[in-house]
Amino acid sequence: MLALRRSKDRGYASHGWLESYHSFSFADYHDPKHMHYSRLRVLNDDRIAPGMGFGTHPHRDMEIVTYLLHGSLEHQDSMGNGSVIDNGDVQRMSAGSGITHSEFNPSQTVPVHLLQIWILPDQHNLTPEYEQKHYSRDDKKGKLCPIVSPDGREGSLTLHQDVVIYASILGEDDALQYVFAHERKGYLHVATGEMVVNGHLLREGDGLRIADVDKIALASAHEAEFLLFDLP
Repeated sequence: MLALRRSKDRGYASHGWLESYHSFSFADYHDPKHMHYSRLRVLNDDRIAPGMGFGTHPHRDMEIVTYLLHGSLEHQDSMGNGSVIDNGDVQRMSAGSGITHSEFNPSQTVPVHLLQIWILPDQHNLTPEYEQKHYSRDDKKGKLCPIVSPDGREGSLTLHQDVVIYASILGEDDALQYVFAHERKGYLHVATGEMVVNGHLLREGDGLRIADVDKIALASAHEAEFLLFDLP
C-alpha cells in the first residue's frame, strides 16, 4: 500500500511571523484521518520570519527532531544547552520528564525553513537529553544517510524508539532502493524538489505512507531532498 498525500492537502497555519504546514493533527488543525502514523506523531514544515521565533515553552514525553533546510535557528533550553542550528544540522531532544526551550531566528534578513518531527517514545519520564550533528551534502548525496536511530548506527543521533530516519539528496542521475524488514512500515516526506517512488511522482511537501511493501525504488525527477522513516 502506497498512500500519497499532496502538499496542498496538509493542515496550514499562518501567524504572520510563522508559516506552518502540518502533515498530522497539530494545535488548531485536527483531522481524525491524520492523527499520526505508527510512532510518527508530528511532521511540521515551518518557515520562520527573520528575527522571530518561539518563546520559552514546555515539552514532555516526546522525542523531538529538528531538521534545518535553510537559515539558522537559535536554541536555548532548561538543560543548559544554548546553540545555533544551521543549514544541514539535525537536533534531537528527548523531552522525557519535562523540559522548556525556546527557538528563534537570529538573522534579521534571512528566513528559516525547517522540519520539526515528534516521535512517540518507548518509555515515559526519561531523563531529558540533547544532541546535535551536522550532515553535509556529501553525507546525503545519492545515498540514504541515517540521521536518527535507536542504536546510533553509523554515527547517527540516538532515539528512544524503534524508528530510523534517513535523509537523502538525489540528483537527476541518482537512483536508490530501500528494502523493508518484515512487518515494517515507511513514511516519506519530500522536503524540496521532485522525485519518483515506485512510479509515483512526488513534489515538495508531499508525503507517502508505505505499508505491506517489500521495497521501494527512489529516483529524482529534479534534484530532491527527502526524509524516509522506517517505522514499526
